[in-house]
Amino acid sequence: MQKTMRAALLHQAGAADELAVEETGVPDRVNAEFLVKVVAAGVNPIDAKTRAGRGVFGAIHQFPAVLGHDFSGVVVQSPFAAHPIKPGDEVFGMVMVPRYSGSYAEYVSVPSLSVVRKPSTLSHIEAAGAPLAALTAWGLVVEVAKAHEGQRMLIHAGSGGVGHFAVQFASYFGAHVIATASGANVPWLRSLGAAEVIDYATTRFEDVVGEVDVVIDLIGNVHDDTGSRSLSVLRRGGLIVNAPTGSWPTFADEVAAAGVRGTDFKVAPDGNTLAVIARLLEAGNVRVHVDQIFALEQIAEAHRAMESGHTRGKIVLKVAEG
Repeated sequence: MQKTMRAALLHQAGAADELAVEETGVPDRVNAEFLVKVVAAGVNPIDAKTRAGRGVFGAIHQFPAVLGHDFSGVVVQSPFAAHPIKPGDEVFGMVMVPRYSGSYAEYVSVPSLSVVRKPSTLSHIEAAGAPLAALTAWGLVVEVAKAHEGQRMLIHAGSGGVGHFAVQFASYFGAHVIATASGANVPWLRSLGAAEVIDYATTRFEDVVGEVDVVIDLIGNVHDDTGSRSLSVLRRGGLIVNAPTGSWPTFADEVAAAGVRGTDFKVAPDGNTLAVIARLLEAGNVRVHVDQIFALEQIAEAHRAMESGHTRGKIVLKVAEG
């Protein structure tokens, strides 16, 4: 087993150009962990926030650091000989950064409870776009909001990584989905199951949406007070779930004043839930949309594309052939 690998390293907080591909040590596999050769890695907004000094940057205690939560690849080492997932098997999952070294690298060490078999119908590129976004969307829509028939659910930023999964999960479980997005994404979101799509550039959603049971807030108040405006369309006792870290500092006070329920949400790298999502992906009930693919050496460009705010679905890094 080689001792070094290529990885996108972060030496200090800053702009996208602070990320550079260099040689570093292969992470150790200990206890009930897998060592996985990474073929592709997803790029998520939390990665860009952390790189810039926000997000989970405060929990990075040693530099250089490797970011990246999502991976799809091939098992190199299993936790033990009789484990059902063996060296050579294709897997995907999510690693908790910065507790673990991230997936912007040729190898990643991951707890066994966060690793599942890759859906056979997906390429590594597609699979790498799913874990964090799909697990977040599942947690928001299924676990917290309990999507069901007859429920009216408003999903902001429906065309993003988390959003396009949230639309599909809510629709799959029978909710009447109303999504906000740019006009160019309206037909696409309808094809994913949205019953209504509101072009935020031309229409104020509160003028047309009517009363809803749940708001899945993937924006907060970082743009046009989207979060605060959402409270006006919630029924009395309805639920708003806010996801982006630090996006709405006055969230709790405003929710209480509006007479509705509210909570934030933090995703967990739960392999059991990801295995359920994998079955939906393999069956074609849910799709992952990869908007742009970059080589690992183009990591700075990938982060700039993420921060542009115009991505449909996911951005993925191609780390190796596979």
